[in-house]
Amino acid sequence: MEHIDIKHVLEKAEYLGQTVTVCGWVRTSRESKTMAFAELNDGTSLTHIQIVIDRANLEYPATALRLGTALRVVGQVVEARQGSVEINATEIEVLGECPADYPLQKKRHTLEYLRTIPHLRVRANTFNAVFRVRSVMAGAIHNYFQSRNYTYVNTPLITGSDCEGAGEMFKVTTIGYSQDYKSEEEYYADDFFGRKAGLSVSGQLEGEVAAMAFGKIYTFGPSFRAENSNTPRHVAEFWHVEPEVAFADLFDIIGIAEDMIKTIIKEVMEKCPAELQFFDKHFEKGLLDKLNALVESNFEILDYTKAIELLKESGKEFVYPVEWGSDLQTEHERYITEEVFKKPVFVINYPKDIKSFYMKQNPDGKTVAATDLLVPGVGEIIGCSEREADLDKLLDAMRVRGMNEEDYTDYIELRKFGSVPHSGFGLGFERILMYVTGVSNIRDVILYPRTVGYVR
Repeated sequence: MEHIDIKHVLEKAEYLGQTVTVCGWVRTSRESKTMAFAELNDGTSLTHIQIVIDRANLEYPATALRLGTALRVVGQVVEARQGSVEINATEIEVLGECPADYPLQKKRHTLEYLRTIPHLRVRANTFNAVFRVRSVMAGAIHNYFQSRNYTYVNTPLITGSDCEGAGEMFKVTTIGYSQDYKSEEEYYADDFFGRKAGLSVSGQLEGEVAAMAFGKIYTFGPSFRAENSNTPRHVAEFWHVEPEVAFADLFDIIGIAEDMIKTIIKEVMEKCPAELQFFDKHFEKGLLDKLNALVESNFEILDYTKAIELLKESGKEFVYPVEWGSDLQTEHERYITEEVFKKPVFVINYPKDIKSFYMKQNPDGKTVAATDLLVPGVGEIIGCSEREADLDKLLDAMRVRGMNEEDYTDYIELRKFGSVPHSGFGLGFERILMYVTGVSNIRDVILYPRTVGYVR
């Protein structure tokens, strides 16, 4: 069906005075004795285009102006108030009728209500803006790595090893519930893969394999975590950006992470000004100032031990106690970023006992060359480390955790054949979207959120 994107009609002066065909859904409408007006949106722009109808000269179906109705409109583009344009309709065709009980009416709906209609909420202004920013940011991430000689790799979604070693994997099986097997070993031996398998919590281990051949790689795809956490920051299926870089230490990868964050946010600010203004107005006052400050600032680098000292000296009563050796909670992360430094902070050199087996052990024997990037308002958005390249130290870390070495044969052998210092990080895509939009619940920046007790 030949038509022009509404975004083009709104932005390109060449259409002024021309007859155009547009398609879209009715967002608002009103009628008087002689005139009728409809705001039409086709998803290409946050801004709707107004359709003006002279009722004396144009007949249209009685259902045409109902909210949610899909229309094809032919008409002349003319100047409107405040420097915009509108279309004087000469032809209106209903492509898809919408009943009067359409769930998205003119009143402003809560985000909680809109989560109950995920198939329709994308037509609301908030999600019109969210998913356009999401699309632009995804493109910006690919642009960043592709322009810097990284190889894009697709790591498997079904795996036999748990990258994080935390046991939070979804099981993959073709058998399902059965009482026909005497043991777990017998069950999995008869299953599709002949062994235990699960959905990947991270593409890192396979990404390291690729980095040992291509030097610089990145993955960008879904990860799955069966974490029983029902918070505004957790979902069971999320998107993950994971670069791995050979010949890079912890401070090299910190520099890459900072540069990437600033670059992709700049691109979103350039390409989505209307959307960010919308979020600044409706979700987080001062959002644009925050983003401008981020791209102009130098991120802080803070040792974990110093972070614990700052928290203890704060005089604040935190819900979670602060002790060396404990992981930082969101309340701790936000205090450090929002009240102490007022900008993003890389916390480095965490205790080895609270971090993953693959992180490089520091000479002190107590900490690892790891960092989390903490940002105001959200907390952690990046987990990062130099990887342990020493085979003996890697095996020791695995044995301490009781890990089955056979599940990690390929990963272990990387340390035998030409091992090099290398580093990488994981960026939670939805977390950075929350930061950039000011949307406070992760369920509202992903199309169909999967959470504890809920899948649709």
